[in-house]
Amino acid sequence: MSSVDTSQTNIQYKSSIHDTETLQDLYYAILKPRMIEEKMLILLRQGKISKWFSGIGQEAISVGVTRALYKHEYILPMHRNLGVFTTREIPLKRLFAQWQGKASGFTKGRDRSFHFGTQEFNIVGMISHLGPQLGVADGIALASKLKNEGSVTAVFTGEGGTSEGDFHEALNIASVWDLPVLFCIENNGYGLSTPTTEQYRCKDLADRGAGYGMEAHIIDGNNILEVYEKISEIAESMRVEPRPVLVEFKTFRMRGHEEASGTKYVPQELMDEWQAKDPVINFENFLLEHKIISHDQISEIKEKILLEINEHLDIANSEAIVSANLETELNDVYANYNFEEVQPGSTTSELRFIDAIAESVSGSMERHPDLVLMGQDIADYGGVFKITDGLLHKYGKERIRNTPICESAIVGTAMGLSIKGMKAMVEMQFSDFVSSGFNPIVNYLAKVNYRWNQNADVVIRMPCGGSVGAGPFHSQTNEAWFTKIPGLKVIYPAFPADAKGLLNTAFNDPNPVLYFEHKALYRSIRQEVPEGYYTTEFGKASLIREGSNVTIITYGAGVHWAMEILDELKIDSADLLDLRSLQPLDNRAICKSVTKTGKAIVLTEDSLTGSFASEIAAMISEECFESLDAPVYRVGSLETPIPFAKELENQYLPKDRFKSKLQELLNY
Repeated sequence: MSSVDTSQTNIQYKSSIHDTETLQDLYYAILKPRMIEEKMLILLRQGKISKWFSGIGQEAISVGVTRALYKHEYILPMHRNLGVFTTREIPLKRLFAQWQGKASGFTKGRDRSFHFGTQEFNIVGMISHLGPQLGVADGIALASKLKNEGSVTAVFTGEGGTSEGDFHEALNIASVWDLPVLFCIENNGYGLSTPTTEQYRCKDLADRGAGYGMEAHIIDGNNILEVYEKISEIAESMRVEPRPVLVEFKTFRMRGHEEASGTKYVPQELMDEWQAKDPVINFENFLLEHKIISHDQISEIKEKILLEINEHLDIANSEAIVSANLETELNDVYANYNFEEVQPGSTTSELRFIDAIAESVSGSMERHPDLVLMGQDIADYGGVFKITDGLLHKYGKERIRNTPICESAIVGTAMGLSIKGMKAMVEMQFSDFVSSGFNPIVNYLAKVNYRWNQNADVVIRMPCGGSVGAGPFHSQTNEAWFTKIPGLKVIYPAFPADAKGLLNTAFNDPNPVLYFEHKALYRSIRQEVPEGYYTTEFGKASLIREGSNVTIITYGAGVHWAMEILDELKIDSADLLDLRSLQPLDNRAICKSVTKTGKAIVLTEDSLTGSFASEIAAMISEECFESLDAPVYRVGSLETPIPFAKELENQYLPKDRFKSKLQELLNY
């Protein structure tokens, strides 16, 4: 088919497609999201939907990319990619229900617009923080590559999203690992109201591909034929030769960021220029001019689409508003998991805390062939603490993966592995560094099961804590950042036997687990540990010592400080409760002990303001008030960053203050 340039067509269409049916199908596919959007804008004005992010003018990209991929290949769209969902033939009644917050949508009314995923259609929707889905695409592609599926994963972002750190991290990972990810940038001129001139200084965003050693292309995003044919060619090449490819689609956003924001900041001449390049109207004119379609056929197609829209709207409208069910809401925060109890054997051997963790990691790798370990320096080097030493030789580089320094995208990659039914472990070199991966943990992993019933089968190991003279950036114990986030499980053992059993359970649990390991315990604490495989249940505290006069509640290194001080003061009248699991928390064990003793002191290595110790103290005050013979005491570290010099660190840590506060409470 030759190039055309007439008064009717303002886009240069060059195509090798001679199949009339294919061209008509593409027309139907690009028209459908346009007509749905036009209907949604009417409903928005009528107050029947609450918000809309328009993709009018950008339909060719969504439709062309989706048509170019196989249905089993995953697509991670943004909020202007309605064409992805319609081209994958998602029933409109479910989309309408989703936008209305109805139960038959994809999130049971818990999230809006395109913030959802569906395994049925191999679509993984965005979150508002934009960046994390790029790392998730890496994980899906990694799983596909490990399984030799020969599949491509496509992920969308806008030109504004390319300024996020996650964009650069995800491209770097995909490049280093040769992952078959099609990175699609919809360059539509504006990030909300910020023009491209204020977003980046390179001429084209595709130029960034060179910095990652990545193939890159620029495609006219308003030309449905160019999008479809070029992406088909690129995708087929990626299936044969797995690698990432960056594609910049040049297009324009014809409406506001969302409808309420308007477009007053856009020069009228620019709007006029792009209006003339409307991808639907131009393609329609092209087909008419070449007699590939007739006006009557167009009318029939529009009538068919309109009928489908109205029928499915009636179905969605007739559905009752979502009802609030407390039990359902609480139950859906976590993926269902029935604890797999494996009793420990009778044979034991003395292990250090660090060795018990290493045994669990190695044993779980054997038990779960789909488990992938990721972290900085964990392969040949064996990790900075040598916990993964020797695993590369045993399990191979595909499953023991050194990562670039990009915590956020690696957490996203772990999420992507879970979407593909695999397990992942991420080793944070130090728990302090988790701040660089905070967003995907608290906004993606934690919320994904509640939002659209997708589990996050991810364990994040967190070497933490002071007493090692490592200063403010390598010594924090930051468990309180996560204990308040529904959807996360937080584990913090104090003894080798617990460390092994709890970590085994973490690998079995399909939910995201943050597993804190106190560095000062690694090589200082030894214990007889059962040989072989066993599991320890989450949410069960351990009563280390038993007494009747006071309850000491703590975890991690605090357990050992408490034992030392009890011995030093020759106190044998205390219940010493090692929590082991912070989320879920063993409230019953705490209340049982406090009810018996009438006095409670909570010890944490964290500073007290906003600490988990404060939460426990508040719970005791509410639940055990009538049993208390004294105020609930809290002891924590100073309200300063943790210092480096030993004398300063000793003053910072709560051990000495705990001693005096314990004596004070006993004498109350």
